[in-house]
Amino acid sequence: MTDSIKTLRDSAAMRWIALLLLALAMFCSYIFMDILSPIKDLMMSERGWDSTAFGTMQGSEVFLNVFVFFLIFAGIILDKMGVRFTAVLSGAVMLVGGLIKYYAVSEGFKGSGLEVWFTNHLNYIPLFEEIGVAPFYRGMPASAKLAACGFMIFGCGCEMAGITVSRGIVKWFKGRETALAMGSEMALARLGVATCMIFSPYFAKLGGHIDVSRSVAFGVVLLCIALMMFIVYFFMDKKLDSQTGEAEEKDDPFKIKDIGKIVSSLGFWLVALLCVLYYSAIFPFQKYAVNMLQCNLTLNAADPNTFWGGDSVTIVQYVIMLAVAACAFASNFSKKNGMKVALMTIAVLALVVYCYMGYMRGTAETIFAVFPLLAVAITPILGNYVDHKGKAASMLLIGSILLVLCHLTFAFVLPQFKGSAVGGVIVAYVTILVLGASFSLVPAALWPSVPKLVDEKIIGSAYALIFWIQNIGLWLFPLLIGKVLDNTNPELVAQIAAIKEQTQAAVEAGTMTAAEAQQQVAAVSEQVAVSYDYTWPLVMLACLGAAALLIGLYLKVVDRKKHLGLEEPNIKEA
Repeated sequence: MTDSIKTLRDSAAMRWIALLLLALAMFCSYIFMDILSPIKDLMMSERGWDSTAFGTMQGSEVFLNVFVFFLIFAGIILDKMGVRFTAVLSGAVMLVGGLIKYYAVSEGFKGSGLEVWFTNHLNYIPLFEEIGVAPFYRGMPASAKLAACGFMIFGCGCEMAGITVSRGIVKWFKGRETALAMGSEMALARLGVATCMIFSPYFAKLGGHIDVSRSVAFGVVLLCIALMMFIVYFFMDKKLDSQTGEAEEKDDPFKIKDIGKIVSSLGFWLVALLCVLYYSAIFPFQKYAVNMLQCNLTLNAADPNTFWGGDSVTIVQYVIMLAVAACAFASNFSKKNGMKVALMTIAVLALVVYCYMGYMRGTAETIFAVFPLLAVAITPILGNYVDHKGKAASMLLIGSILLVLCHLTFAFVLPQFKGSAVGGVIVAYVTILVLGASFSLVPAALWPSVPKLVDEKIIGSAYALIFWIQNIGLWLFPLLIGKVLDNTNPELVAQIAAIKEQTQAAVEAGTMTAAEAQQQVAAVSEQVAVSYDYTWPLVMLACLGAAALLIGLYLKVVDRKKHLGLEEPNIKEA
């Protein structure tokens, strides 16, 4: 070690390696989080789920975090036990939940005694049923119920990982490029969204035989990798503490009364409210975005016997996507203007090729996969700007405005291009890219602002409380979107109910086999799945963005009056 580099934290290379480990773990968790989102239509046709069942299962991810207050406990665990212990624990919990969800959608679950048990039980949950927040309901498919149980456990680990990673970044980067580090972590993690959109349908349809469990199995393998990343980080972090003399468990232990210090801060509540409103308009939307595009775009799926319809094009397109992300991301760190321009030029050209390939493939999931690519390019720029120039509160406002405009475009403009294959895809691509840019503005400004609002000792609990409040929206709005879809498309719901009733009667009369009945129901469900009108769910999400904008305006006023420092840079000039 030199005089200037006394610990691992003082080495830029080691700081960024630690960040890479955390970001890769979150990359894997983001993939699993939305692993069923691009195959909603297949879950309807292959497993008999409707939009309400799909939305209820998706919302279950955060049920334990919200209603059993697991996230609050996770924050306390983080403050008492430290980053590295909590990171490994979160990775293990995610993996357990992922394995349960895999079994729920696998062929082995169908016809099992466990399927019979879930069919006959968990139809009424005392208290939760009365207040309208039950994670299950009578008539919910057994596979969706067990998948929801697994997703709840995964959600506990995933949200625990989220607050742990935020705390870990603060630990390694405090006083340095904190916002840049957080922005870079989020940029890499959100490549998981694109990866999920491209590969989930790929594995589900691999070899011409549909099996939705293959997609979930792919996600489980990645959760194993996430756990390994956290274990490697464990040893790095332990080495850092041995150098600094810091203890993972605080000398002054966490006390419940410390939460009062957090909730007494007006700035904290404004940031938390903005967080729940904004993220509720993004993450639940991701779970339905592919199906929304299927319903609003005229897509001409490529012939499976051609290159565009084959399996190899998936790999080629993903490699091009990585080229876009790598060049755009690297351009932020280039010192030479010529190299910066060259990298951005390559990124733009690769993005155009990527979009063209998505159009030629004619699938909604490959179109929506462009969502995080602009975010990868600009999130480090925004983080670096916040570090050196500030203006975090202003970025929150801009991000909220873009969010509202994008959802209104999806609701009212995109449907006007139904029938125009080229026009609809162009509108979709532009809107998705701008939404991705919005998704960069808010997190790059939001999360680095939290340490300015609370004492360092209780940062973990502050992040946990914000995540808990955020999780209320992440539980509620996937469920609401599903219910709104079914209630605003009653003819489609009636169509599925009618075919199920007809085929059931035919099976009982002996004029149709169970296999033939299932095939007919699947065929009708497949047709219905791409026929929904998404106008009202999108308007609901736009209203969330408008509310976030109002909170952001008030936050800026409070920041000016109380001098919270949200508009000030993270790195103070000497």
